[in-house]
Amino acid sequence: MKIPLQITFRDIPPSEALEADIREKVAKLDEFYDQIMSCRVVVERPHDHHNKGNLYHVTVDITVPGDEIVVSRSPDKHHAHEDPYVTVRDAFSAARRQLQEFGRKQRRKVKKHEAPHHGVISELVPYEDYGRIQTPDGREIYFHRNSIVNSDLDSLEAGAEVRFSEEVGDDGPQASTVHVIGKHHIIE
Repeated sequence: MKIPLQITFRDIPPSEALEADIREKVAKLDEFYDQIMSCRVVVERPHDHHNKGNLYHVTVDITVPGDEIVVSRSPDKHHAHEDPYVTVRDAFSAARRQLQEFGRKQRRKVKKHEAPHHGVISELVPYEDYGRIQTPDGREIYFHRNSIVNSDLDSLEAGAEVRFSEEVGDDGPQASTVHVIGKHHIIE
């Protein structure tokens, strides 16, 4: 963290034990996501009307490159927040989830589907039940008659465009699930 942690206690006396707990949780966040620039934590007890039942409020404000993550655990949300340690734990759990989501977006960790391999049939040997596909990078990939989907070897012609799944065979790369490309085009 570039800026030192700031912990503020409002309407309650400072607690060394609670402060140590907060510092430990911030250190874990910093290990989890090492680009945290600053973190401010406010612990308060806004209603001091009863001897029992006072609920705590915790706000965690984390500054990260290009954004700010603010988590607030409010007393009206949960009666377990009569214990400041529970309130702090809940706030930091939520902060970790938001930080994780931010990290995913920042890394652009969006699931992408790889375009299927494609090529052109370069050789057909129908009497031996196989053919070869030439890929755009110049490799020759073997395929068997049984690998062709929605067509058959006898109706294929050299030069036809196909897409396929590639796997390692006994004699090198081979194509499985070979589809003749119709009106749909591969976009790379």
